[in-house]
Amino acid sequence: MLQQAIQAFQVGSFERADSILKKVLLVTPKNLPALHILGLTKASQEQYREAAEFLGRAARLNPNDASIQYNLAKALADFGADKESVHHYKKAAELAPNNPEVWFGYGKSLSTLGVYEDAIVTLTKAVNIQPNYSEAFFYLGYNLNHLKRYDEAISSYEKALALNPTLEGAWSNKGLILSELKRYDEAISSYEEAITLMPDYYQAWYNKGLVLNELKRYAEAILSFDMSLRIKPEFEQAWYNKGLSLNELKRYDEAIASYEKAINIKSDVDYLSGSYLFTKVLSGNWDSLTKELNKISEDIYKGKRVITPFNFLVIKDDPALNLKVAKIWAGHRFSSNISLPDIPKKKGKKIRIGYFSADFHNHATAYLIAELFEQHDKSKFECVAFSFGPNVEDEMRNRLIRSVDQFIDVHEKSDREVALLSRGLEVDIAVDLKGYTGDSRTGIFAYRAAPIQVNYLGYPGTMGVDYIDYIIADQILIPSISQKYYSERIAYLPNSYQVNDRKRIIADRQFSRQELGLPERGFVFCCFNNNYKITPTMLDRWIRILKGVEGSILWLFEDNTWAAENLKKEVERRGVDSTRIVFAKRMPLQEHLARHRQANLFLDTLPCNAHTTASDALWTGLPVLTLMGESFASRVAASLLQAIELPELIAATLEEYEALAIEFGTNPQKLDAIKQRLLDKQLSAPLFDTPLFAKHLEAAYTQMMERYWADLPPENLYV
Repeated sequence: MLQQAIQAFQVGSFERADSILKKVLLVTPKNLPALHILGLTKASQEQYREAAEFLGRAARLNPNDASIQYNLAKALADFGADKESVHHYKKAAELAPNNPEVWFGYGKSLSTLGVYEDAIVTLTKAVNIQPNYSEAFFYLGYNLNHLKRYDEAISSYEKALALNPTLEGAWSNKGLILSELKRYDEAISSYEEAITLMPDYYQAWYNKGLVLNELKRYAEAILSFDMSLRIKPEFEQAWYNKGLSLNELKRYDEAIASYEKAINIKSDVDYLSGSYLFTKVLSGNWDSLTKELNKISEDIYKGKRVITPFNFLVIKDDPALNLKVAKIWAGHRFSSNISLPDIPKKKGKKIRIGYFSADFHNHATAYLIAELFEQHDKSKFECVAFSFGPNVEDEMRNRLIRSVDQFIDVHEKSDREVALLSRGLEVDIAVDLKGYTGDSRTGIFAYRAAPIQVNYLGYPGTMGVDYIDYIIADQILIPSISQKYYSERIAYLPNSYQVNDRKRIIADRQFSRQELGLPERGFVFCCFNNNYKITPTMLDRWIRILKGVEGSILWLFEDNTWAAENLKKEVERRGVDSTRIVFAKRMPLQEHLARHRQANLFLDTLPCNAHTTASDALWTGLPVLTLMGESFASRVAASLLQAIELPELIAATLEEYEALAIEFGTNPQKLDAIKQRLLDKQLSAPLFDTPLFAKHLEAAYTQMMERYWADLPPENLYV
């Protein structure tokens, strides 16, 4: 009967073999060959749990049979019991140390459990025994990738492909690493190889879409996501990332629809609910805003990955939750990378500052920081600009290049390569000007690009990581009671944290009200903040202000047509004719600054204040009325107003904010007096005194380095 069962098994008659073997076991329950073959028969029928049961009985009868231990381990792995399978693979490897299949299976189970270092050891043994083992090289690459040993991972995938060029998974996974290394063109080619081998490889189409999105080729990315969805319509990640690409093209209605598709398939996709809510906010769609924001806040408390740090801090004034979101995001995406050795301590003649940004061109950050680079004391400091943004030729980029000691374009280098370059240049202080804003490269700092790393200017909040040592701030932005909400130590400057460029040119052009779409008469309240900063609460107050100042106008920046139309509808719902809302189109900066002359008062937003837009207004002589909240992002305008010595424009409550706006709107003499004080203070108050600011910032840098050289840990600093 046993021979009959073996013959049936060998020709694929598994049910017949199954039936015969069960009869054998009825007669001899401890028949080792019957138990072993029945286990294999069940595995061949993909009945892995039953296979493991019979093979387990066989292993208990003869624990020293390598074949039984191996087959038991494989069956356990096949139904997901990898922890148990590892025990039996280990036993099989001890019994048959020269069997590559055993080491390969062992490595696969360790991979599944996330024990990547041990998996690499076992898989390496498999390929050492059998050098042409393409699948083992494939899994070796997989584990090396997880440990961010990218060069070794690529080498392993290439060895797998040299042995078997038809391994579409190896082409796709190689593309993932090339993408991580910013070798985007090579990544796309690798995905296309995978797609050529398997045209319905939905994951490769999806991965190609991710790379195209990184390259800002959003329309092509959408097509690639669509190909993935044509093959697998229920692929929630493709719907989500298609939504992100649509969002970048400001096709907000389509983005929202794409997010909703993803939510209907799997509502707990990482960061999906936050992206969905923020896109609605971008388009001025406030349906269920409070309910969704409350749900996201609850999920953050539970440690869930529901929203990115920037998207949250601009819609919620809660520094404790801001820190929590940053920690969740960093822990998922940018945990400290210790693969590079410690930086040797070396003291040079000058302190070398590395400024890292994607915005070294005509951009808000560059408009603020340009003169700082020019004002740095070159006898004591060297400045290196690391640019990972677009390689554009414009007047601002040329100005920045002239103002630093070295300007290095690193947009095609990987995070590791940039960190190594910074170390090679012996940068003492690496200043991240991006934080968690668009096009940021936090991974560079995770590798530790310099002994001291600083969060400054670009991101109005904490990074939530242990490898950013300091955040540049002032006493208004981060009062002592709020220090606990920042993972960084605070470097306090004496005035405002924000640097400004006194060389910003205001066009001579004198705009008429008619040219700007404004009525000939009436008090003009304006807010040139991005539309996503406008909340229902702020609009409620603005409507009360318009009702309190007869004939007044609210002049807003038009970020997108969706928001403009929705804001008009919201205004009408609140009982005010939408013709009292005028939208300003984009125009060149110098002319944009010039049109500020036609406004009477800038109304700020909460929870995210005007930042660069507040500086712009004050530089043109336009008073800014702000409302100060609790978080960094909600206190920036107050910091600027304090530094230009106009604290009376800082409101503590919504009621005070409303009352002040109405008072200024109905009492032009009082506002004129404030305007005159603003003009008088422009060149005497600290806000626009860039040389003074540079000295204070350099003093902070010096204190940081003195502590470092004295082997003291970072601590709160006061200049």
